[in-house]
Amino acid sequence: MSNFNSIVSIFYIIFITMAIGGIVQAWKSQSRTETIHPFKSFVHLLFFYLSYLLFPLLIFSIFQGWQGEFSLHESIFIASLCAVLIYARFIEPQHIRVQTLQYQLCPERSFHQPFKIALIADLHIGLFSGREQQLKKIVAKINREQPDIVAVAGDWTYEPENRLAEELAILKQIQAPVYSVNGNHDEQYPGPPIQTLLQDALAQNQVMDIEGKIVEFDEFRLIGVGDLWAGKTDMRVLPQLPQDKPWVILSHNPDTVDMIPPLATRPLMLSGHTHGGQVELPWLTSYMMKRVSILGHKHGLYQHEHADVFVTVGTGMVGVPFRFRVPPTIDIIELI
Repeated sequence: MSNFNSIVSIFYIIFITMAIGGIVQAWKSQSRTETIHPFKSFVHLLFFYLSYLLFPLLIFSIFQGWQGEFSLHESIFIASLCAVLIYARFIEPQHIRVQTLQYQLCPERSFHQPFKIALIADLHIGLFSGREQQLKKIVAKINREQPDIVAVAGDWTYEPENRLAEELAILKQIQAPVYSVNGNHDEQYPGPPIQTLLQDALAQNQVMDIEGKIVEFDEFRLIGVGDLWAGKTDMRVLPQLPQDKPWVILSHNPDTVDMIPPLATRPLMLSGHTHGGQVELPWLTSYMMKRVSILGHKHGLYQHEHADVFVTVGTGMVGVPFRFRVPPTIDIIELI
């Protein structure tokens, strides 16, 4: 009995020590964060760091079940819940997958040779995402695919630390031009005023902001459109622009597709924003998605009246530090 009590005491000491360490780390991280809600950021970070308690809790539940202190059902339930949360917190967010889609941009004629766009979005560098290890994986996987360009469909940040330029330095290793637009979190919807911080960080790391700009390629044109929630999505000028090539539109929110006017050739819009739900649960995720995309976009290719839109699930996290059944993804759009 004394041995059992000693082991339980050790578990309690581990819990208390890790909890104190998590509180301290959350407080230190919050002090470096660009935020207008310090307490809210602290709570989010506390949740993030206290999740390490799941590991000793998993072992403790198994031990208590083995000793008969928990019933078999209690032990299995707690251990299973811990295992699922550990997977969603520590494993799936690091499991970056690559998916490829072939898309014929101009139905009348094929491209002389395929053009590969690596599409990423929602890195959400800040409270939960964008750690150095994850960014290195993203860069390595992009380079392995050898795309012609990289398109970043916004939401770079989620209350980042004030050393954003340093955190993004790894992007210089991408072996293709990188084009970007902002997302709602980059425009204070919601979030702190980090536009200047982000703009400087992108410029220092060779990322080209193309909001309101046109990039010419041999067989199509790329245009960047501002964020819908920030009210920067006026596309009435599009029909007045040259129509001798098809258009690819880069814009964060996929609901922007409803604002595209009729054009000579049906354009393709590339977006993010939805995270694919981020945590895929029956019924609940679909209900929550109605607040994120009024038009019902989740992930993949959608056809609308005047354009198609492809929605990537992105690589980062907001709200909760979990991804479940929606792993971070780099989408390769191969225009043919």
